[in-house]
Amino acid sequence: MTTRDSHISPALQRRSVAAAAMGNATEWFDYGVYAATATYLTHAFFPGLGTAFTMLGFAVSFLLRPVGGLVWGPLGDRIGRKAVLATTILLMAGATACIGILPTHAQVGILAPILLFVLRIVQGFSTGGEYGGAATFMAESVDDRRRGFLGSFLEFGTLTGVVGGTALVLLLQVILGDSAMQSWGWRIPFLVALPLGLIGWYLRSRLDESPVFTEVAERTDQQHGGLWALKALVLKYPRELLTLAGLVIALNIVDYTLLSYQPTYLESTIHISDSTTTAMVLVGQLVMMVFLPLSGALSDRVGRRPMWLVSLVGLGVLAVPMYWLMGQGIGWAIVGFIVLGLLFVPQLSTISATFPAIFPTQVRYAGFALSYNLSTAIFGGTAPYIDQAVIDATGWKLFPAFFMVAGCVVGLVSWFFLRETVGASLRGTGVPHTDEIPIQPTQPVV
Repeated sequence: MTTRDSHISPALQRRSVAAAAMGNATEWFDYGVYAATATYLTHAFFPGLGTAFTMLGFAVSFLLRPVGGLVWGPLGDRIGRKAVLATTILLMAGATACIGILPTHAQVGILAPILLFVLRIVQGFSTGGEYGGAATFMAESVDDRRRGFLGSFLEFGTLTGVVGGTALVLLLQVILGDSAMQSWGWRIPFLVALPLGLIGWYLRSRLDESPVFTEVAERTDQQHGGLWALKALVLKYPRELLTLAGLVIALNIVDYTLLSYQPTYLESTIHISDSTTTAMVLVGQLVMMVFLPLSGALSDRVGRRPMWLVSLVGLGVLAVPMYWLMGQGIGWAIVGFIVLGLLFVPQLSTISATFPAIFPTQVRYAGFALSYNLSTAIFGGTAPYIDQAVIDATGWKLFPAFFMVAGCVVGLVSWFFLRETVGASLRGTGVPHTDEIPIQPTQPVV
């Protein structure tokens, strides 16, 4: 399917972007808070065991993401994107908020980390349907010619959540001090997730269903689901599943190492205070946010494949030098983080324009959720734990950089099988592509 679609109203596009981005912000607010409070969580739940166990708590939330994808993905392709997204955001926000009321190890012993892991698993299960659904809904609800620009706001929501969580922790560190933060202050950021989730649920509950899904649902049989749908997906679209999986390996090793593990890494290598490290990472993330919409708009002009190529090659070449630079002091750490962050932006800004367009409508949600969450569970959420465990065991402080390089190599292999989809319509039941459509200037921002 290659015909262009420009019939979606600007009002619907704005509402769809806001609702999808809000859910993503809520999801990543949790990850930002968890990463920024890692030292406090270690004190509260894993006293005497070290930060690696806290990073394991980060990783364990990803164990149920593939299961969540298997459940929510086919369900979203069968009953619609809207209902699933409204449910997953409530589960995510509720699980995150409950961390803020957990008893500590000093109060209930080993039950405390067990409860923490249970809540992280619930969060992971709900996230298994959140991101793929949000990206799919957004991609199907915006003008094809501006999918890169408008889709970049989903990742703007990602960084808004990370930055919001990090900034809130930093503010509390300054106001309360380290003693109060270790005692009870760390709970506050987790509790904030609940009102954020309720706002996101309200926005999503007022949306209309994706027009692309509605059109296909009216013309095709939507009664088959579950294992039947997954079997059809695997048998008919192996290229699409493997292409997305490889790109996600590269994306997530960089993402979770650079955005989630970085505060812990800088504390252990440069040995600076929690608040200073938090502030440094916050500056880098804010710089990335400025360039996200610009990068998304550029992809509407030059295509998705060139953007990914530049990012993968740039990160593969500069990851090791920039991590070495980070070890030379605070100022150099900021420079290194910003350089890698800007090289990562071409990937981050085009996820929701690139990934949903890999699949046709009838399997888009399931295909995205299955492939994305399997790769993320294995190579994404585990990245901070692997990084910290290897450094603890070997003292090799440059390991995270080489881990990123390996991920980029896998991503480059998958890049060769990625079809160009800039400007392609997502309507219909065929695999989108734009092999024969010339790239044209995007329309003015509405």
